[in-house]
Amino acid sequence: MDRHYAQPVDVAALARIALMSPAHFSREFKATFGETPHRYLQRRRIERAMARLRDTDESITDVGLAVGFGSTGTFSRTFREIVGRSPSEYRRQTAPLPAPGCVVRAWTRPYM
Repeated sequence: MDRHYAQPVDVAALARIALMSPAHFSREFKATFGETPHRYLQRRRIERAMARLRDTDESITDVGLAVGFGSTGTFSRTFREIVGRSPSEYRRQTAPLPAPGCVVRAWTRPYM
């Protein structure tokens, strides 16, 4: 699931791999990870989206689609549920800060 986070979750397929019924797999997954397979996948997607929002200038729609959400509305609603703010608020509040002036001066100082 972590490697293929942008693909839809198929609990029945995961259960077959684990040699369990889908219901039993879901119960065991929740007992182990503290959340359902679907919610686990949503959290992984939101974690990836947070990195993309922080590190790229992709549109919010493109970020949501790239991490596996089918619509901007679903992405925004899920992001707000998990992070506590909208994707655009998150991007604004976590924008990278410029390098301090002393670092810029030291980096651009000519060699003597």
